[in-house]
Amino acid sequence: MNTAFQTFVDIRRQLHRIPEPGFQEFKTQRLLLDRIAELPQHRIEVRTWRTGILVKVKGTDPRRTFGYRADMDGLPIEEETSPASGDFRSTHPGFMHACGHDLHMAIGLGVLTRFVELPMADDLVVLFQPAEEGPGGAKPMLESDELRDWLPDQIVALHIAPEYEVGTIATRPGILFANTSELFVDLTGKGGHAAYPHRANDMVVAAAHVLVQLQSIVARNVNPLDAAVVTVGKIEGGTKQNIIAEKARLEGTIRTLSADTMKLVKKRIEAIVAGTEAAFECKADIDYGSNYLQVYNDEAITREFMDWLDGEGGSGEAGPVRLIECSEAMTGEDFGYLLERIPGFMFWLGVDTPYGLHHAKLEPDERAIPVAIDTVTRYFRWKSERLRTGGDSA
Repeated sequence: MNTAFQTFVDIRRQLHRIPEPGFQEFKTQRLLLDRIAELPQHRIEVRTWRTGILVKVKGTDPRRTFGYRADMDGLPIEEETSPASGDFRSTHPGFMHACGHDLHMAIGLGVLTRFVELPMADDLVVLFQPAEEGPGGAKPMLESDELRDWLPDQIVALHIAPEYEVGTIATRPGILFANTSELFVDLTGKGGHAAYPHRANDMVVAAAHVLVQLQSIVARNVNPLDAAVVTVGKIEGGTKQNIIAEKARLEGTIRTLSADTMKLVKKRIEAIVAGTEAAFECKADIDYGSNYLQVYNDEAITREFMDWLDGEGGSGEAGPVRLIECSEAMTGEDFGYLLERIPGFMFWLGVDTPYGLHHAKLEPDERAIPVAIDTVTRYFRWKSERLRTGGDSA
């Protein structure tokens, strides 16, 4: 691997060792700031926002600002990667970069470094954004004073994709990722002795009724030509086998391809929970937690990027790049808030690993890092020049 790219592979490994929860990325922020401080400072400005970082690279003749966004936080997962990665496994027990944010940040530093060393005409802003996994950093960062006057005219982000080979980029115009919402349902009844169920109000049974009915929403309320998911991944209730549970809690997620369908699903959930509350004479509370907008790629800009990648942009310093026009996915991403305000797109970056996102054994192929740095850098340069020569006004 080119030694210039190897630097960012090494940075990825350093970041992989220190995964941190959302808005607690203190070590991550410090490492990134230290690396940024090593760059020539005459062309850059640096701002911090909570545990995030914003870096602006001044262009030689700026008329527009391009943006690249990288998320920073890890996941509450105990790492189970192979011994081969032992020298850079997580040093934080119970946490792991299992969604590729370590790669996303290393790529961001790579893009930043290239434009500091050889600037384009236009400005570049690189956003290192905390808390993508929750409670969501994109929306409050977008509303911050730190970003307000540095708001890009166009923004790009990527997400690693285990199912695609290295050298593959996959995206599509329009909707790429779903609208998502967390779901928490708390039920409170009356506990008691297992031998006297008539004197108690069993919340384990109530939770079971809620669970079964939730599965009818997609099957019987959502248009079969639409798409939605309601998944309950965790149920808690009770303390002992001979004690009737006074409390129970269901934790899940909702994902839809349209905002209207999200409203419909939530309306049905509320009706089911209200019915359970009446039937079991209990108290029920619903909390939707973090809600993320769909990731909707600007159709004209995304198609332009795809045409470029399918033509002259398909070969670069890191080797050939294969483009795939993919289908939409039920994945959630708070980058959707940025795309609601700023034209741009997100794409999948192939990292060729048998384990999926959020898996304790996820080991992305690091050869994808040079592919992404080179592709994003060349695309921004091409787009900046194209706008100047009148090839596009978008």
